[in-house]
Amino acid sequence: MNRSNGSSPDWSITRGGHSGPAARAGVTEAAATSDFLQLDPRDAPRGGLGDWLARRIREAIADGRLTTGSRLPATRTLAAELGVSRGVVTEAYRRLTEDGHVAGRGRSGTVVVAVPPPPPTRPAAARHGSSPAASAAPTSRPDLFTAPPDLGVFDALRATPARVDLTPGLPDLAAFPRAAWLRAERAVLAGLTPSDFGYGDPRGTPALRAAVTRWLSLNRGIVADPDGVMIVNGTAQALRLLVDVLRAEGITDVAVEEPGSLGVRQHLRPLGTPPVPVDAHGVRVDALRATGARAVLLTPAHQFPTGVVLGGGRRRELMDWARDGGLVIEDDYDAEHRYDRPAVPALRAQLPEHVCYAGSVSKLLAPALRLGWLLAPPAYRAALVDAKRLIDLGNAALPQLVLAHLMASGDLERHLRLIRRHHRRRRDAMIGAIRTYLPGAVVHGAAAGLHLMITLDARTYEGSDADLAAAALAHGVKVHPLSWHTQLPHRPGLVLGYAAGSPTQIVEGVKVIGGLV
Repeated sequence: MNRSNGSSPDWSITRGGHSGPAARAGVTEAAATSDFLQLDPRDAPRGGLGDWLARRIREAIADGRLTTGSRLPATRTLAAELGVSRGVVTEAYRRLTEDGHVAGRGRSGTVVVAVPPPPPTRPAAARHGSSPAASAAPTSRPDLFTAPPDLGVFDALRATPARVDLTPGLPDLAAFPRAAWLRAERAVLAGLTPSDFGYGDPRGTPALRAAVTRWLSLNRGIVADPDGVMIVNGTAQALRLLVDVLRAEGITDVAVEEPGSLGVRQHLRPLGTPPVPVDAHGVRVDALRATGARAVLLTPAHQFPTGVVLGGGRRRELMDWARDGGLVIEDDYDAEHRYDRPAVPALRAQLPEHVCYAGSVSKLLAPALRLGWLLAPPAYRAALVDAKRLIDLGNAALPQLVLAHLMASGDLERHLRLIRRHHRRRRDAMIGAIRTYLPGAVVHGAAAGLHLMITLDARTYEGSDADLAAAALAHGVKVHPLSWHTQLPHRPGLVLGYAAGSPTQIVEGVKVIGGLV
């Protein structure tokens, strides 16, 4: 077998000969190129095909084109594509194996096993003399906690590695019902006809709209008709559709809870989002009236992030406001997860003609499914369907049918009972850890949901919650500072998710935060 060791001539090229620079490098004009990394051996220096190929693959690993787990082409395949001997490719792969970039995995081939870390950069906060906690933000986004959060802040935080992730918004992803999903998928595929693979109703498949109607009736007290249900790519798309439709109706502001979800405010752009204070009974309807906004977005069953439930008196006040011409957008993001209190009916169940109701399976199954639903008053339905049709012609049908099967078979209900037990144990572990390591913190919203909010007074902590979140991240723990979810001044606090981590990880993370405080 011919081998190129980087010092011998590249006589391993198998295509024949012209004169000129390419031929002097051992590559002819007839040499092939590869779709893999767009490799062209004519770029290789004289006598260095093996070095050149190994270097190009290292560069692709370093800049992210080849990620951990990526499989390299078989040596014989890549050699044929490039018009070189197999020995050239084998030699390059050997060098990459020796320096730890790739590994042979038998029948799985050669895969990337290590991605070199990016070179350290000095955080911008440190250059400007900010506090040590603020300057401890990750090098990939030095402004993660020192600058106002932008549209990419959640993506940046998710991409930042950490030992313990206590950010809110995720259920127990390890408990995803893979076996039940596969059974449902096989059953659905077995019953599909060729026409089922064509374009469908932009509102969603009839099977899922009927299943969602039954689910909401049993679990949220909502009586609806399947024709009034629209399947969307999660609550995020529901909000974006509503933004377009409301703007067309002349609505320029949607009031939001204070504190309230940063993500919701981002999805409501470009509408105005005047803040309405939330107290122990929920949103203050008198303050809502004072904003003059014709619409409001609420999380009444488990307010984000405080966990407050909208009380009976406030519900009656809100219903009066809505009957005077107001529109409520109800984000029912995690109402099924409750532990120490009875179920709270959805606002939509009490006021269907004045409530746009949005829900999803992101907190029930997994955000990756991108499956949710939107129920709107009749006056808005046609415009919403038109907007959905123009955006994507409707969600993918197969996942919809699988979810409908899970709902109809009872598998989704069984899964909910299982993860409630998981989440409750983890919530209890977090509360116990806060009592031990953060005794001065006030805990909010423990009776339901997938997160807790804690607030800190001046006797407990004197800095900003953004500095505290940055310091926690520097110690390997990810959290949300409460200030991300506020528009008005608030005492410092953190929003801590507990559903996606183990009790051991939760205790470790809270212990780190306690040490910093």
